[in-house]
Amino acid sequence: MNDTPVIETARLRLRRLVADDAEALYPGLSDPETMTWWSRAPLESPESTRDYLATRQKDGWRAWAITRNDDDHALGWVSVGEKRQGGVSEIGYFLIRAAWGSGRAREAVAGVLDQLFRVEEKRRVFADTDPDNAASRGLLERLGFTPEGNLRGEWETHIGVRDSVIYGLLREEWLGERA
Repeated sequence: MNDTPVIETARLRLRRLVADDAEALYPGLSDPETMTWWSRAPLESPESTRDYLATRQKDGWRAWAITRNDDDHALGWVSVGEKRQGGVSEIGYFLIRAAWGSGRAREAVAGVLDQLFRVEEKRRVFADTDPDNAASRGLLERLGFTPEGNLRGEWETHIGVRDSVIYGLLREEWLGERA
């Protein structure tokens, strides 16, 4: 899906993620700490990062690069996959370690949620995260997501077989929070 509109927030500009963002994102995607809870091991080279980013917009997924309003340097991304008809999407996100703790992940995900719920009128958005990823779980909960279930042994990753916690957010919950 190529319909990835530019989204402006107070501090950020979210634009389509492209393979040319590899140089900016390689330090994060090759960092073992940043990649601990990711479904794959850290990337080995800028070239593998470019290849990986080139695949982020396939199979019904869109990805927005997170950049500052005054700088087009990618700090991470927010991705959205259309999971089923009837307005249900999955959301995911990644932020380089240098931007952790800045509120940028929350601002970027909130901007995409506004796009999904207000503009595209999605019914439901869900996220899948590792139960031990406290930062991701905290972000989802601060945004109003509710934990809905635990999938045992869901992912085979570079750190072993991992469970997955599914979080969900309904359109009326998001719009009610912002009313």
